Amino acid sequence: MKVAIVLNTSWNVFNFRMNLIKALQEQNHTVYVVAPADDYTHKLKEAGCIFHPVKMDSRGANPIKDFALFFELRGIYKKIKPDIILHYTIKPNIYGTMAAASLKLPAINNVCGLGTVFLQKGIVSSIALMMYKVAFKFPKKVFFQNHHDYDLFIEKKLIKKGISDVIPGSGIDLSHFPPMAFQRNTPFTFLLISRLIHDKGVIEFIDAVKQLKKSGLNARFQILGAKDPEHRRGIKTEIIDEWISSNTIEYLGTTNDVRFFIKNADCIVLPSYREGTPRTLLEAASSAKPIIATDVPGCNNVVENNYNGFLCELKSAEDLAQKMRNMSILSDGEIEAFGLNGRKKVENEFSEQIVIERYLKSIAEFNR
Repeated sequence: MKVAIVLNTSWNVFNFRMNLIKALQEQNHTVYVVAPADDYTHKLKEAGCIFHPVKMDSRGANPIKDFALFFELRGIYKKIKPDIILHYTIKPNIYGTMAAASLKLPAINNVCGLGTVFLQKGIVSSIALMMYKVAFKFPKKVFFQNHHDYDLFIEKKLIKKGISDVIPGSGIDLSHFPPMAFQRNTPFTFLLISRLIHDKGVIEFIDAVKQLKKSGLNARFQILGAKDPEHRRGIKTEIIDEWISSNTIEYLGTTNDVRFFIKNADCIVLPSYREGTPRTLLEAASSAKPIIATDVPGCNNVVENNYNGFLCELKSAEDLAQKMRNMSILSDGEIEAFGLNGRKKVENEFSEQIVIERYLKSIAEFNR
């Protein structure tokens, strides 16, 4: 079979879907990748994927402007004639599904996270909801990454129950993120791994850090992730530079391998407003690191309060600061137990192999 995988960046495909691609190739499927070209495109080609570039702005949310994507994807689908199309992220899910439907091609969608669409009410979010409702009449299968998003789509009648299912996010490669031997840094080190946009709770993290420093807590506070000032919810570069110059945080830049930074941290923090199933938290838990995250859909799938970390209140720097302080004063045994519990949780619930098997099973149904 010809299987097309459609995503908003080649980076995303290479970092999060390569084991699925390998599993498909092992079953003698030909894999096509449809995504914008970037520094990871050549790696996909080297892995045996047939690549088709597409223009797609992952930052914007202009349905009128983005509708050009429908015609571009339709042209690509018409050319390669895939037997099944796997869509990920918002724009491929909407415009790709409609393009596939216009050519009567079957699609499997994956709602990786709802972004700002469900966080803010307005004309853009209303249009997006309407487009979801139209587009999701057509896919053969839709996977959701958490039960909150699944329930929301059912409640708003955006999708039928019969074609919907919940999988554990993108899953995590347990061998790539093995449990790390316990160590405790002096001073205690907190690490936020995220793009620097408002919806990841970066401002709340900074405010919490300022509170903790003012109260005299001896700890290190780090941020690892790309600046994204052009994103409509991005944080301005000059603001980030002020955090760095004032020594509020240690900015670690970006990396192709987060494992070194996770290893050298005591606790991973993600005060996000909403997630699908956050990859950062799966990587942290798989590495046997304790976590602090917001009690919101996606994050609370991975973090159980007082089991493998702490959950904090949404958009509350005060509560986040308190949870960070609580984490820093735990005994070595308590912190190590949190980490081991997290590893156990991802082994039981979030193994990438679970996700791959669900995809292979769904794809096999179209090959009968």
